[in-house]
Amino acid sequence: MSKTATLYRMVTDQHICPYGLRSKDLLERQGFKVEDHKLRTREETDRFKEKHGVKTTPQTFIDDNRIGGYDDLRDYFGKGEAGQTGTTYTPVIAIFAVAALLTIAFQYFVSGDYISIRTLMLFIAFSMTMLAVQKLKDLYSFTNSFITYDLLAMKWLRYGYIYPFIEAYAGIGMIAQLPALAVAPFSLFIGTVGAISVIKAVYVDKRELKCACVGGDSNVPLGFVSLSENLFMIAGGLIMLLW
Repeated sequence: MSKTATLYRMVTDQHICPYGLRSKDLLERQGFKVEDHKLRTREETDRFKEKHGVKTTPQTFIDDNRIGGYDDLRDYFGKGEAGQTGTTYTPVIAIFAVAALLTIAFQYFVSGDYISIRTLMLFIAFSMTMLAVQKLKDLYSFTNSFITYDLLAMKWLRYGYIYPFIEAYAGIGMIAQLPALAVAPFSLFIGTVGAISVIKAVYVDKRELKCACVGGDSNVPLGFVSLSENLFMIAGGLIMLLW
């Protein structure tokens, strides 16, 4: 026998509840036939909530028993919490992976080669520019996190606002192969200050902080990844000067 669930979710001209769609998808993936009741107006939604004594929609019913909203439904099926919780390296892994693929594609298109010293510099440059974009999307949030551990930003807060622009400039300059003296000093400077700051905060002071490397709203822990970002900047600057 097919299993049946009843779902009430808000669907108006102005708003389609994303958790209603997620609830419907989860039920279908669990083998349920869904009786999908769409609440078309705010008034209809309010009447439903008052009738059932609930504060939110969507609401799912199975065997005439109210399961609840999307999070309750996940608990019912033993799926755990929705979304990303706790500290994670996922954003950094995604950026570095895409930067590596971009590097290989770009290098192959330009020269037909895959691995060279230029490949390493391109990887560093693509990583820097992508990380800079993550910071630039919300400078206030980034600086709020950055100034808690960067030694220069602690003394001069405006450096936190300038930093992402320098990082983006250095990365773009490496890709464009601008003169080394026009790019490398910037990369070396922010990389060196950053590396010293991370080493002091994490390995000397033993502080547990979140890294601002992918923006101020991330859950990436400050530590090896942050140090790697700064070491990459130093390496990119040295490659430009010496290669």
